[in-house]
Amino acid sequence: MSAVYINSAACISVQDTLNENFIQNLKPENSSQVLKAIEPNYKEFIPPAASRRMSKTVKMSSVASQYALKEAGIENPDAIIVGTGMGCSQDSEKFLKNVIENNEEFLTPTFFIQSTHNTVSGQIALGLQCHAYNFTYVNTSSSLEFSLLDAKLQINDDEAENVLVGSTDEKTDRTMELYKLNNTIKKEENLPADFLNSNSEGVIWGEGSSFFVIGKEKTETSYAQLKDIQIINKLELVETQQFVEDFLAKNNLKSEDIDTVIVGFSGDSESDVYYKNVSELFPNSALLYYKHLSGEFNTASGFSAFMACHILKKQVIPEVMKINSVKKSEIKNILLYNHLGGKDHSLVLLEKA
Repeated sequence: MSAVYINSAACISVQDTLNENFIQNLKPENSSQVLKAIEPNYKEFIPPAASRRMSKTVKMSSVASQYALKEAGIENPDAIIVGTGMGCSQDSEKFLKNVIENNEEFLTPTFFIQSTHNTVSGQIALGLQCHAYNFTYVNTSSSLEFSLLDAKLQINDDEAENVLVGSTDEKTDRTMELYKLNNTIKKEENLPADFLNSNSEGVIWGEGSSFFVIGKEKTETSYAQLKDIQIINKLELVETQQFVEDFLAKNNLKSEDIDTVIVGFSGDSESDVYYKNVSELFPNSALLYYKHLSGEFNTASGFSAFMACHILKKQVIPEVMKINSVKKSEIKNILLYNHLGGKDHSLVLLEKA
């Protein structure tokens, strides 16, 4: 398959990533159990009457998608594809709360209607009056990667020329309570978290929304070529390096050809061993991590893809992301590796546009 291009990238996250100078202001977040995204003033982008009826993830996605489309100079994409792990969980919780409080009687359907995972892509399409292909992937931590793969196939098969691809997840009170109970989220006594050398289980949870325009042609705004994507649900630790090596071989590359590797160290001692295992393959590459900036969540890889795009375009690696001291005169190839709790492993290969 021929390469396609990432022609714009927009992100709402725990960092101030809508700000043009966000790279200079990246701050590690390692002392809170749950992180909150820095949201824009929605009144500037969404009519207040509509905004009141939208959950946070819908609002974040609406704004991030507007930024991405504007940067790429696209008014109406040929397809809208969104990946989400938890969907509109805020409205899901409200609906279930109403069910309990009202003894399953006299329920208003609004929260139920808006609680479906494809509400995000649907609301974006309504706002744009876009009647094109519209799809939502719900595949936990590889939701964005499935969305990117679909977009790549759409373009390679001449079904589309410009595709809006996004990933989004929000934190909600009840879900966070449950995550604390089952030790998905780190205990207070294990904070501040050591993301690279953790000896405790659990993660710091975050939220965010990242959107990209994937195009057939290279443009003035192009960040990167989307070369290839590989996804696997289950992987034994001893199989991890072979998984990566086979992916590189498929793309006629060796480990020394990869200038930068971005891995998803989350501070969870049980699952971070996968990242340590893969890092050993790249002694001559610049190793980076990012979840100390974004928090862990189902589509945290959207933040890493967003950062990778900026690193390729600006040829600058933020100091706060560095694991080792390897420096490259030119950054041409970036490999992204992510999973969530040791499941749903994904590899994404990006090349300088």
